[in-house]
Amino acid sequence: MRLKLVPENVDIDWFKNARLTLGASAVAVVLSLVAWAVLGLSFGIDFQGGTTIRSQAEEPVNVAEYRGALADLGLGDVVISEVFDPSFGPDENVAMIRIAAQEGAQSVQQDTIETVRLALVEVAPSIGFSSVESVGPKVSGELIQTAFFAVAASMAAILFYIWLRFEWQFSVGAVAALFHDVILTIGIFAIFQIQFDLATIAAILTIIGYSINDTVVIFDRLRENLIKYKQRPLRDVMNLSVNETLSRTVMTSGTTLVALIALLILGGDVIRSFVFAITWGIVVGTYSSVFVAKNIVLFLGVKRDWSKPDKTEGNQFTNVES
Repeated sequence: MRLKLVPENVDIDWFKNARLTLGASAVAVVLSLVAWAVLGLSFGIDFQGGTTIRSQAEEPVNVAEYRGALADLGLGDVVISEVFDPSFGPDENVAMIRIAAQEGAQSVQQDTIETVRLALVEVAPSIGFSSVESVGPKVSGELIQTAFFAVAASMAAILFYIWLRFEWQFSVGAVAALFHDVILTIGIFAIFQIQFDLATIAAILTIIGYSINDTVVIFDRLRENLIKYKQRPLRDVMNLSVNETLSRTVMTSGTTLVALIALLILGGDVIRSFVFAITWGIVVGTYSSVFVAKNIVLFLGVKRDWSKPDKTEGNQFTNVES
């Protein structure tokens, strides 16, 4: 007996409150932009500059003890993670310690680094620093620019692909949904002041890919049904398409969220912001696939060619291969 998360022949009117759901999404986007502008983002070391220290000790790395030893030094944002490598011997325990740039300085001063070493000696007597590298504000500024262009380029490429694969209305709906997902993710990071670093950018790019995948699956079914049901109103065909792919959406999003929630609870501080961003993005991405992308396509309408009797009608790019 197969487990069925969604009943067969489900018939839900997803567009009953289309204007309300689209309006709520628009309000959420505006509030996220306001939060971003007013509160700003809590940039990590990658974006605000700082110093990365690679330590090595004979004693096993205990991240909690390392963090406790540095807690009273007033260093601000400190990120500690253990480095694993199969080539390391039993007495080679390596950690990466990232310290944000102090106010008025481009990097952590040498005397501060020595203070850090002396504090860590209390928990790991054999500890030593094998390398110390600094990231200045110029490099961090370039990283912010590069991250912005990476997100913008990915959305532009998706806009072009969806336009070729389907129609321009589909393209507008898909990119609007992606914009909605990205802005809401940035907004939640601004509201709760969660650390925003390069890992978060990677999470946003992952969200974009995940969200567009779900959107394209429903678009494909919609295109098939537009050809199959030529006389049905667009709204009814769109409802049918969403309902027919609902089982796949619930199964994919549900199983992914189970793994992410486990990582969110048990993964520790090092990956928490990354996992939170993806978890939040999957939730809003699944929502936007139906209530943003499809609503916009519904309002814009889709040109349906009634003159062709064959199955290629209804889309000028039907024969374009994905």
